[in-house]
Amino acid sequence: MELQGKTLAEKDAEKLLNIVGLENVSLDQNSKDLSGGQRQKLSIARTLVNQPKVLLLDEITSSLDRVSEQDIEKLIVKLNQDSETTIIWITHSLEQALRVGTYAWVMMDGRLMETGKIDLLRYPKSDKVKRFVEGDGE
Repeated sequence: MELQGKTLAEKDAEKLLNIVGLENVSLDQNSKDLSGGQRQKLSIARTLVNQPKVLLLDEITSSLDRVSEQDIEKLIVKLNQDSETTIIWITHSLEQALRVGTYAWVMMDGRLMETGKIDLLRYPKSDKVKRFVEGDGE
């Protein structure tokens, strides 16, 4: 917000922390003292300050434990539903894509191979994508 010449009111900052599930975190707390999952939530809160219409998430849960991963997934799905924000979620996890996705783009070797509803990960049309999804491909 500073780059835009604006300031964030303390109550608005606290509201963002509540939205991402960090209601017990103080605005004065050093982010180095937070867990990996909490730091990821704080990063999301910082992004939400700008009220984006689109969020691009690249492997947002890759370094998190399973519980934190589930928290972030639920948070992002809720944000998508509550704010109608478009989420572009890049993941190498087919299981995660099936849990949170509604539409998928499958890219291999830098090329777009298939697009469609998330079920395409269960029933791909391309033999190459089918081998990949079944674990037999590249």
